[in-house]
Amino acid sequence: MKLVTFKGGVHPDDGKRLAKDKAIKAVQPKGNLVFPLSQHIGAPARPVVAVGDRVLKGQKIAEAGGFVSSPIYSSVSGTVKAIEPHYTPTGSKVNSIVIENDGAYEEVDYGEIKPALYMTKEEILNHIADAGIVGMGGAGFPTRVKLSPKEPEKIDYVIANCAECEPYITADYRRMLENPDALISGMKVVLQLFDNATGIFAIEDNKPDCIEKLTELVKDEPRMKVVPLMTKYPQGAERQLIYAATKRAINSSMLPADAGCVVDNVETLIGIHRAVIEGKPLTERVVTVSGDAVKEPGNFLVPLGMNHTELLEAAGGLKCPAEKVISGGPMMGFAMFTTDVPVTKTSSSILFFSKDEVKAQEPTACINCGRCVEICPSRIIPSRLADFAERMDEASFVKWEGLECVECGSCSYICPAKRQLKQAIGSMRKIALSHKKK
Repeated sequence: MKLVTFKGGVHPDDGKRLAKDKAIKAVQPKGNLVFPLSQHIGAPARPVVAVGDRVLKGQKIAEAGGFVSSPIYSSVSGTVKAIEPHYTPTGSKVNSIVIENDGAYEEVDYGEIKPALYMTKEEILNHIADAGIVGMGGAGFPTRVKLSPKEPEKIDYVIANCAECEPYITADYRRMLENPDALISGMKVVLQLFDNATGIFAIEDNKPDCIEKLTELVKDEPRMKVVPLMTKYPQGAERQLIYAATKRAINSSMLPADAGCVVDNVETLIGIHRAVIEGKPLTERVVTVSGDAVKEPGNFLVPLGMNHTELLEAAGGLKCPAEKVISGGPMMGFAMFTTDVPVTKTSSSILFFSKDEVKAQEPTACINCGRCVEICPSRIIPSRLADFAERMDEASFVKWEGLECVECGSCSYICPAKRQLKQAIGSMRKIALSHKKK
């Protein structure tokens, strides 16, 4: 089996053994549901309900606030109790719709839906947009926008990002094992939009059962294939994934479409299947709950808006105090100061660790070992860029290709001096990007 990859990268302990063999378990919320109006890149959604309104599961409660935006649907039936600011897993506070769950889960009638094979491309895109589908691997970019490049005839590859390279997260792994038909169906829908494209399922070789299963299922699909990837972080980063699967390179000033590619996450493709084939909006997702402080790590099918504290309870709670709590993966996720936040469209996991490894290691001076340069997947010099960032030297930062950083955290992971390279570079990169847009 030939494996493909990219230059650089690291091999952290993946921690997936804690939850990989735990089948997806559906959970139901007990308390109120909170739906942030900013769960995606772009303009916040606009409420279409008012305090006091009764809503049903699957009912639209907020409409897209612009072309780059996405609507939001209730995952339960109940009453709108408030529209007010609430914290999100990333620590920001945004306007949110609060719904009191009545426990009935009374659902809207979605009606009949035309078979996808008879839909026009515009009808497919409208279904995806109307269902509130966004990139669910973490970025949250509205999927309808991603699937609407200026020149769709130039798209050669639709890549399903099945790498799931972040340590501990096993949500996509379980989806591939338990819902492969829905994943393949979502790929078929997307391929209807791009007449010249081949569908690629790009899977790291630490998931041989997924490679075997999907290879068997697509063996008679002339426009689909499975591409095994070398297991290495950040294999699932968009630029690295595209290069590994197609040998086409993109940089910070390009979109995947500029290289003839479209990339979608496993959960996103399953959401596309539910939207176009079943006619259902996005109201739930699979979330991994893991870490050495969790009693019963697992993978859970979670209604959007459910509180993370309740989700932890579904995993048996903590077996010891957690010094570090992370939304997402340990390499690119966000440290959380509270679990009293809702599950959103981009919530792939919540991790609880008994020890805060970063806090326990005090940074020292750079020893010029060059390890960060050797493993950087963007082929830049993290130690130098971090120096520019700490001195707020934006001009030098940009000149030395700081905008090419994908903020994967590999440099911070490998640094023997334990410098917070990724954090410094990421902060300056945000400043430089904001100035570039102006």
